[in-house]
Amino acid sequence: MRDVTAEMKSAGEVLARRCRTVTEARWFAVTVFALILTNAALLGVETYTGLVEDWHGWLRLAEHACVAAFTVEILLRIAAHADRPKDFFRDPWNLFDLAVVLSAFLPVVRENTTVLRLLRLARVLRTARFLPQLRIVLVAVGRSLPGTLSFLLVGALLLYVYAMVGWVFFARYDPEHYGSIGRSVLTLFLLMTLDGIGDAVHAGLEISRWSIVYYASYVLLASFVLVNVLIGVVITSLDEACEMEADEAEEISAGAAPAGATDAPEHELRVHIAKARQALDELEESLERLPASHPSAAEVNVPSPSGRS
Repeated sequence: MRDVTAEMKSAGEVLARRCRTVTEARWFAVTVFALILTNAALLGVETYTGLVEDWHGWLRLAEHACVAAFTVEILLRIAAHADRPKDFFRDPWNLFDLAVVLSAFLPVVRENTTVLRLLRLARVLRTARFLPQLRIVLVAVGRSLPGTLSFLLVGALLLYVYAMVGWVFFARYDPEHYGSIGRSVLTLFLLMTLDGIGDAVHAGLEISRWSIVYYASYVLLASFVLVNVLIGVVITSLDEACEMEADEAEEISAGAAPAGATDAPEHELRVHIAKARQALDELEESLERLPASHPSAAEVNVPSPSGRS
């Protein structure tokens, strides 16, 4: 049984090593990247009705070829982790790739053209695996989501308060923009981009001179303070993503080096100490089994194990 297990383990290591040689090759990455771009181009071609009618068969054949190629690619990546399968599932990009490929084989997805096209579009995001800068940006966006949610809550509260104030003061004179809370929110949301702020200020001045305070305070808080806070959150997340990418690169380079190369002398010293302690323990046990007439451990001048450091 042990021999069979050892043979299976050895075969898995050989398979993983061979597949890893393929998946880590530059030509493999370039080929997969080209397939992703080809898949994106096919999606764009399918938006032209005339081309779809004339080349329907060839387009279906090209789609099946892309699915087959992506399936072979993910199988090679899984096989490259045959000796350490847990590492494959620890990588979120591997999970994303696996989900995108498996979705093409689900019966419900294959029957729904809209969902299938959206999932095919998700394959384009796999370019992040081969573009480190794009991967850093996507990670930064993901890490900035908690701060972005806080920003959205504060922005929504600010927008609601100013929309109510605008409805109170301008609904009677400008019902097109402030006739209801919904119209007020929509108007202020568009003004957040400073688009049409000049016309809004001039229209407000015709109603009251104090409208300048309303618009000035809103622009200051919404367009300057909140937007700059959001930019700060994204930049902080981008720095964290860059640090994570650098740490992963260091771990990969450290893993490529021979294991234990840096602490080999210390390891050898510990092995020698363990062997010496084992020899002393065996000597003590043999002395304890001697008859009483024989000299004791103290008489033969053998150091007691308790005196060891």
